[in-house]
Amino acid sequence: MTPSPSVLPAAEEPLHGCVRCGARIPVSQAMCERCNPLGLKQPSPSQAHATVFAGIILAVVLLAIVARIAVTGVGPFSGTIASVAADPAGLVVSITVTNEGSSAGSTTCRVGDPQIAGIGPETAFVTSPIIEPGASVTFSTVITTLGTTVKPLSVDCDT
Repeated sequence: MTPSPSVLPAAEEPLHGCVRCGARIPVSQAMCERCNPLGLKQPSPSQAHATVFAGIILAVVLLAIVARIAVTGVGPFSGTIASVAADPAGLVVSITVTNEGSSAGSTTCRVGDPQIAGIGPETAFVTSPIIEPGASVTFSTVITTLGTTVKPLSVDCDT
């Protein structure tokens, strides 16, 4: 036997916290009676989402400005292969990098075989030490992806 509709218990509306004080109120409301005693219209979801979206846009713009200021004057860099020697693990490559900019910084250099076109798994990427403006630094690294036979190599250290 099913109860008649007039006998069914009333379904409770789900609750959430008031946006100002956190008091438990029905989800159809944004603020409790204590925080909104005049019964003013509740904030719309589009207002809340627009505020969050504007905050995200502002944060991205500020981060871009800070990043631009942080790298101003660093590079361009130019690099040359100073020497290549055999090593049991691969090739010991000495690279000379010049910072042509007005601020100290480091760069990532791509070292590869000029006979192999494109960027493949045999291409190596190495990071230079910090180089003062107008200065050159020579550093060595072991590259394992180009084999152990000494051969001419190319380097690209553009920023």
